Amino acid sequence: MKTANREINIGDLAPDFEAQDEAGKKHALKDYRGKTVILYFYPKDNTSGCTQEACDFRDSFGKFFKKGAVVLGVSPDSAKSHQGFKSKYNLPFPLLADEDKKICEAYGVWKEKSMYGRKYMGVERSTFLIGPDGRIQEVFRKVKVPGHIEELIEKI
Repeated sequence: MKTANREINIGDLAPDFEAQDEAGKKHALKDYRGKTVILYFYPKDNTSGCTQEACDFRDSFGKFFKKGAVVLGVSPDSAKSHQGFKSKYNLPFPLLADEDKKICEAYGVWKEKSMYGRKYMGVERSTFLIGPDGRIQEVFRKVKVPGHIEELIEKI
């Protein structure tokens, strides 16, 4: 199995990307220059950990907004899947469809995982804080959902 070998570090220029959200609107990282971007990667819509994480971002969205930060969620799910997920949980931020996993690979979050002894490729739950200059300010890998939002708010 191939694992992504790209490691993104603090100070690196964030890899640019272009993807469609749940409504078919295109988003490119370069469109957010001048703003702080919270780019969070999650494995799958409508799973318990991912739902909790998305709802935590939703519940703290006002705090991020006040700090001038934009929240973008990314997973390999389709725009149609994202549409249902966003609607079901009233998520106030775009969910980007990365079905070809190009964004996940660019950020080094498409990794070999293991569950019950079975190996498979999947998204390592990760968050990247990207500064207004397009550089990585913070990297959170193997994110544990409880407490992650508070940790992130402190860093902005």
